[in-house]
Amino acid sequence: MSHLQNLLLDTLLGTKHVDNAALIKLQERSLCVASPGFTLMPVDIQTLVNGFAKNPLQSRREGLYFKETDYKCVRSDDTSLYAKTENKGVIVVKTHLYLLVTTYTSGMYPSVCVEATEKLGEYLRRKGN
Repeated sequence: MSHLQNLLLDTLLGTKHVDNAALIKLQERSLCVASPGFTLMPVDIQTLVNGFAKNPLQSRREGLYFKETDYKCVRSDDTSLYAKTENKGVIVVKTHLYLLVTTYTSGMYPSVCVEATEKLGEYLRRKGN
């Protein structure tokens, strides 16, 4: 298992408030690592990359269609994108090289998912990733 995979499993899934996690290579627009069973189709990756390419207001207005689900965008800026539906959500944090993607489901605390994702994103940025 790679160092990045261990980071995802230990720091994110270990909280018990992150359902799935993945790292997408920004340059290649491809999946780098993901938690077991979490697959991202090329269209899902493109959706997330496009979420940052748009102006944040546009992302907030249009929402996010990810993994065949419509999400309402509740935060969109240069480094973070948060979107939710009734009982689940997706958090995306941009670093220099990656998009860090996490999801949460009902019964999990979204705030814990957000905090863990943002902290790992900040760690990766400090490391130059």
